[in-house]
Order: sequence, then structure tokens, then C-alpha cells
Amino acid sequence: MEEVLIRNTRNFITRRRKGSVLVGLLLFCFFFSSAPFMAHAAPVKGYEALQVTVSGRGTIAMRPGEQKTMTIGFQNIGTTTWANNGSGFVSVYTQDPKYRTSVFQDVSWLKADQPARLTESQVKPGEVGHIEFRLHAPSQLGTYRETFQLASEDTAWIPGGKISFSLQVINTISETSNQNTSKTTSTDGYLASILLKSAKTIKTEPGKVVSYTTGIKNAGTKNWGTRTVRTPDVAIATSTSNYRYTSWVNDTTLVAKADAFVTPGQMDLISFQFRAPSKKGKYTVQFVFAADNVPVPGGEIDIPVEVTSDAPDVKDQPVTTKETKKKKTKEQKQEESAVQIEEPTIRVGVLIVDEETENKVRVTCEDNFDVQDGEGHLLAEMNTGKEVEAYYKDGKYFYNRGKGVETSSFYLRFVPKEKNAVCTVTNFDRRVTRNAGYADNTFRNILELRYNKAKDRVWLINELPMEMYLRGLAETSNISHINFQKALITAARTYAFYHWQRATKHADEYFHVDAYADQVYKGYGQEERTPNLTRAVEESKGTIVTYDGKTAITPYFSRSDGRTRSWNEVWYGDVKWLQSVPTPCDEGKTLWGHGVGMSASQALCMANQGKDWKDILTYFYTDIDLQKWW
Repeated sequence: MEEVLIRNTRNFITRRRKGSVLVGLLLFCFFFSSAPFMAHAAPVKGYEALQVTVSGRGTIAMRPGEQKTMTIGFQNIGTTTWANNGSGFVSVYTQDPKYRTSVFQDVSWLKADQPARLTESQVKPGEVGHIEFRLHAPSQLGTYRETFQLASEDTAWIPGGKISFSLQVINTISETSNQNTSKTTSTDGYLASILLKSAKTIKTEPGKVVSYTTGIKNAGTKNWGTRTVRTPDVAIATSTSNYRYTSWVNDTTLVAKADAFVTPGQMDLISFQFRAPSKKGKYTVQFVFAADNVPVPGGEIDIPVEVTSDAPDVKDQPVTTKETKKKKTKEQKQEESAVQIEEPTIRVGVLIVDEETENKVRVTCEDNFDVQDGEGHLLAEMNTGKEVEAYYKDGKYFYNRGKGVETSSFYLRFVPKEKNAVCTVTNFDRRVTRNAGYADNTFRNILELRYNKAKDRVWLINELPMEMYLRGLAETSNISHINFQKALITAARTYAFYHWQRATKHADEYFHVDAYADQVYKGYGQEERTPNLTRAVEESKGTIVTYDGKTAITPYFSRSDGRTRSWNEVWYGDVKWLQSVPTPCDEGKTLWGHGVGMSASQALCMANQGKDWKDILTYFYTDIDLQKWW
């Protein structure tokens, strides 16, 4: 066991640059000592928000000196209750840059850089709170952009609590009136195209929960900020309420996203749930897509649903005692897992393109591949083994396929003709620049070269199916027990799926997870070296840890001292499935790590004693379910 733990430690320490052993050690200490192993899987100090509503849409028009009230709704998706007074009260501050004095400051603001506190006295996890403040237009005509950030006073900037909008100060009442009218009723510039559906038709039993994912392309000319899936405006409340599930934001809104702008040409993946009708028959369940509170033409989501039988009448159902209610809930959760989605495609930041590779990448693939731009246009067709060099400079992308340097205004994608074919970054070798044992410069499926303004840097992003991604993880050895490997892989899959669903953590850099800071991902080279891990991935395919039907946070750590810690012993708030449990195999040993969730040492011991991987997971994560989502 000691040998396995030492090997895991060596695998985990990542050298970002040659000679940066100290950085790797510091990263190791951070992951295993002060936070969940999966960095930032939890909200900051229990705080996390999702913007669900905002007054106004598009550009807000105002006359010089005019006052308008803004109301923004945020759902509390963290674990800590928000309050509008006392220590850590929730408010908004000016942002970009922080604490700036806004030209739209009104006398009603708390301070020049702090417009208002939370309206409600408290907002519990799952509830929606509101920030309301007044804008006072400056005398200078023009178009402005204002950004604000939700914060807990002296505690945390709340992730997901950033909101930006455009304001236009114009001169005449008629112009203002006309512009407001057009923004209220017009869909000019808004257009959507449904490109992906997780299922063409749904066949299910009555009343079961359906999980669904759709890919919606911005086919218009305007950026999308807040995106929602909602019931049609013409829908009758009593009929749509039959579809409602507990995950909905409110009676008419299934899901809301505000992680980043979706620019024209980009596709947004949106997942939501609804409940199937209770009567036997064939239905078309209808929802609509809206961006910035505008129902978008082309965003109609029609889902054919076939219900195979009638739901039993109330008189035929068993009497609900405490015992039968618990059993029924368990059965319902298992049945819900039968409704599956297509395997997610995850985007992984694998390399910051800087001086390590001379600010460029050279890519070749083991199959014929295309060079495409971010709009999907074909730029070049490359034969197997041929190499293309690419880089970003001064707002443009450059590539050389052996015919001289060519340019593109859009980011570049290297797409194999055969899905999941292996591509190599030939000018990246960890043995040379990071003193590693392997080059680890090969990756399955698509590679993408993309600059982001948020951090002013260029990433090489690997886009591939979730299960292929898991094969490339380097978080345990190839020789550990198969049931331990399955347990660890399932926890890792759950973490990655959690961030795929939310798509917020690295949204400003256009990927879901970081190959260094989140999970240690080394690509195809790691897959080749660890065939037993590939087996563990295949035999647990699509299995996710859930609690009450929702994806659960699943931290794990190296070793305990006889018991694990509950979430609230180490961090903030209460997470019901993360409670303290005994770890007899770790009795008398020193705690290595934060202590919350699964102890790798105890889990390996349990596997060696004959415990199944599912039993290991349900032991460490209280009252969870294991659901096969794809």
C-alpha cells in the first residue's frame, strides 16, 4: 500500500516548467491538505450563484440624467444561506476593474462602488434572491458597459455572480421610447438552430423523470448572455405543471445558464429534466429557448415522448408508512437512472501555449485530419503523418501546412476524420521541458488552439468523449485493485460530469476542466500505460454518483486517521452525503489530506478485502445512488 501511495504522489505532482518541482509539491499540498482533491468542486466557502433573471434585455437605453431600476435574480446553488445583514452579508460591487466608481452611480447606492444589498433577509440554498438598485445616466452620450459582482462581505466573491450589460445614453425621448419598445418586442439579431438532441424519442413509464440535453447554435448576430429553457408562453399552467421536476428554477423555467457569452456561430449545450406524463399515449413535450429573456426564433424544443402505461390510481398505491416511503424513493431513483443521455463531450485545457513551445504548436495525427476554423469552415485537409504549425498573434490565428503561412480570424481546430484518432503535439515533450518520465504529448480526438481575453493567454484544448478522457487520467496506478480503480474512476467521472453540466468553472477560457489543476490528465500516453484503468472505465461506463437525483460532489483524499471528516468539520455548510464514517484500516495512522469523502487508503483496503466498488462508494458517500447516465 505504501508503494501505491508513493506512486500516486509522484504521478500527481505536475511540473509545469522545467525545474518547477517546488510548484508541483505546493500543488500536492494544496489538493491533499487544504481542499477537496478535486479542486474547486465545491463553491467558494459554500457560496455559488446562478443568474436566472435580469430586468431589461439587450442594450438598455436611457436619456442623460434619467434613472432606471435594475433587478437581478440569482439562484443560490451553493451550500451557505445568504443574508442581507450581519457578518458576510451579500451585496454587489462594481467590477472590471474592482471597486471602480461607476458613471451610473445613484445617490441611493450604499457606496460609490457598492450599489445595493440583497433584497431578501435571507436566501437558502436552492432559493432565488434579488439585487435591486437604481442607475443614474451620465450627461455624456454614448454606449457603456457596466459589470457588477455578487459578494459576501469580507468573505468571498461569489462564483457565478458576475453580471454585465450594455447601456446606451441617447438624447431624445422619442428615440428612447422607440428603442425600449423595440427591445421589448423585437427578436432582431436573435436566431437559434437546434443541432444536437440526446434522444430523438423518449419511451418511458408514467411520471418518470427524463434527463435531456440539447445543443443549440447561435445562428444570429447577437451574443447570448443569460440562456433559459422554459415552457411556451401559450402553455396552460395546469398542463405544463405536470412536467415540472424539482430541479426547475420556477414553475415556467427548467434551467438557466449565465456562465459566459455565447457568440454568433458557437453552440451551447443545455441539460434539463422534466417529468413524463402520467397517462399512456404519445406526446410532444414542448419547451422554448430564450436568450437574455427573448424567446429565440428557431429555439423551439419538441420532444416526442411515448408513455407505455397509465400511472396507478391513488387507491391502488400502497399506504405510505415511513418504511415504504423510503423504499419507494429508492426505487424511483433507480428508475430515473434508466433514462439516459448521450455521452458528454468534455473540453480539457491541456497546454498553455507559451515559451515552453515557442508560443506555437505543431500537430500531426495518426489518421487523415482537417484544419477548421471556429465557424466550422474547412481550411485544409491533411494526410496521415503530415504536420501543421499554428499560433496566435495580435488578434489573428496563423497556420502553415507546408504551403506558406496562412491566416484566420477565428480560432483553429484540428479534427481527425476518424473519431477518437490520436494526434500528437510534436514540439511539446514533458521529458525535455518538465523533466518528466514520459512525453505525454498525444491526445485522442480534437485539438483546438484558442486565445481568451479573460486571462490573455492561449490554450490548447482537447475535446473528446467523457469515457476517453477518463482513460487518460493519472490519479492511481495500473496495479491497484480493480474495484478500487472503479470506485476512484466513478468519483472522477462524477466530478468531470458536474463541471460539464454547469460549464462555469473555466467558461472564460472555453473548457470544462484543467488537465493540471482539476484532475491529472495526461492523454493517450497514460491510457497506453494503464490498461487496467481502461478496463475500470469500461466496466463502470456512464455511472455517476447522485444524491436526490442530482450530481453529487465527491471529494477524496489520500489517507485518514481512523475516521473521515464530515463536510462541515472542514469547510462551510452541510452536505448531507459527506458525513464522517469509520476507517478501521487507517486506525493509528496520520491523516494525509483534508479528510472529507473517500479515503483512498481505506478504499484500497476494502477492495483488497473483497468489497465491490459500488459498496465502497456507498460506504463513504452517505445515502447516495449510483446512476448510469449513458
